Amino acid sequence: MWDERREVAAPGGLTAADVLTVAVPTGRLFAESISLLRRAGVLGTAPDACGPPQERSLVLLAAAGQILVVKPADIPVYVEHGAADAGIVGRDVLLEQGRDVYELVDLGFGPCRGVVAVRSGEENAWPRGRTVRVATKYPRIAARYCERRGWPVEIIALNGAVELAPRVGLADAILDVVVTGRTLRDNLLVEVAEVFRSTARLVVNRASLRTKGAAVQRLIAALEELKTQPADEAASGVAGPAPVQRAWRDG
Repeated sequence: MWDERREVAAPGGLTAADVLTVAVPTGRLFAESISLLRRAGVLGTAPDACGPPQERSLVLLAAAGQILVVKPADIPVYVEHGAADAGIVGRDVLLEQGRDVYELVDLGFGPCRGVVAVRSGEENAWPRGRTVRVATKYPRIAARYCERRGWPVEIIALNGAVELAPRVGLADAILDVVVTGRTLRDNLLVEVAEVFRSTARLVVNRASLRTKGAAVQRLIAALEELKTQPADEAASGVAGPAPVQRAWRDG
C-alpha cells in the first residue's frame, strides 16, 4: 500500500500529486528505459539527467520526481508496495512473480522468448514418462507449464548459467529466455517449446493510479505519443489496463 511518508518533495510549482517515482531495471533494459524516459520528458533537464545516467546510480533526479535504479526482479516489489509509483520491467518477471500491480503499456523494446530446451538429439525422447528435471530462473512458470501438461516435474531453481545444467546431468531440460538462440546452440541445446514472449512493460502501483492519476496519465500519454515516431526512434505497442495476472502464453 502507498505510504505517504515515502513521497518525494515536490519541485517548485508542483503538488505532491504531480510527483512520480519511477523504477527502472539494471541490466539489458536499462539504457533503453533511460532513453525512453528522457524522450518522454520524465528526466527533463534535471542536473542528474544532463550526463549519461549510470546503472550504479541508485537514484536519479527527474523533472518531476525521481528515478530509482534497481534489479529487474525487484521492480514489481517496489511498485506493488508503493516505493515507486511506476516501473519498467520485462513481462517475464511479471509472469514469474504475479505481483499486484497494473500493467498499462507494452513498451515494445527488449524482446525475448521463454523457451524449453533439451540436449541436442533428445528432442523426441523428452519427456520420457518419468519425473522431468527442469533447471530454470523461472520456477513458477516452469511448474505451471509442466503441470498443465500433466508432467511430473522436479524444478531446479538456478540464478545463472542455466544452459550448463543439462550438459552436466543436473537437469533433463531448461526453461530460460532467449533473444537469438546463440547461447543454446553454443551449449549444444535445442529448443523444443515456446512458453511465453516478453517485452518491456510499464507497470503502475494501484494506489498511485488513483491518487496520482493525472501524473500517471501524462506519463502514459507521453509514451503513447512516442509510439507514433519511426520504429528506430521509439518503441511500439500498448496494452490496455489490466492486472498482471493475465493468462500466460504456453506457446
